[in-house]
Amino acid sequence: QVQLVESGGGLVQAGGSLRLSCAASGNIVYTSDMRWFRQAPGNQREWVATISRSGNIHYTESVQGRFTISRDTPKNIVYLQMNDLKPEDTAIYYCKMNIRTSPQPTFDEFWGRGIQVTVFA
Repeated sequence: QVQLVESGGGLVQAGGSLRLSCAASGNIVYTSDMRWFRQAPGNQREWVATISRSGNIHYTESVQGRFTISRDTPKNIVYLQMNDLKPEDTAIYYCKMNIRTSPQPTFDEFWGRGIQVTVFA
């Protein structure tokens, strides 16, 4: 049993900042890639950022330069620092992790429940 829980969302004025956290708990043997996605009302869920266990990072173009993804691997946490927020960043943000839950050399994908981020002008 693995559970991912996001925190740190909320309501913020345009130009402000928020820091999202996603903590995984349960039968975690090893964590691999950690990712953030978001889904705005009426939109498809889109990928936002990825960080590998070795620290390789990729962002979607719309957040590059404003968002920073990081991780605390021993604590099974991924963060998303969001600066210079814009109304178009309003969405439910989801974290996703590839996690090994047994000695078998395979990974399963786990999703968080999502957390609301609302940016007002």
